[in-house]
Amino acid sequence: MAAEPLNVEVIYALPDGAVAKAYRLTPPATVADALALAAADPDFQGIDVNGSEAGIFGHVVPRSRALQDGDRIELYRPLAIDPKEARRQRVKRARASRLPAARIRSTR
Repeated sequence: MAAEPLNVEVIYALPDGAVAKAYRLTPPATVADALALAAADPDFQGIDVNGSEAGIFGHVVPRSRALQDGDRIELYRPLAIDPKEARRQRVKRARASRLPAARIRSTR
């Protein structure tokens, strides 16, 4: 008896949308197998499928990980800026935009 095909989804989030495609693979299949299909798909053109970190449901996994039916493989973009540095910059901008405290003078 032949094994049932695995239905998986590969997703890449962009700032203004996302690329999401469903694929059917014959078991046993790995994350690398699904990403090979995505790399050949025109919808993923311009996306570094092979150089991006990959995860399943928010957890980074090795490309050798075996897939299960219904897995959602996510391709992660590199961070544009370190989160700590981004916070420092936001605080600096917020402090710079505050008006100086008004001094209250006594009229006596």
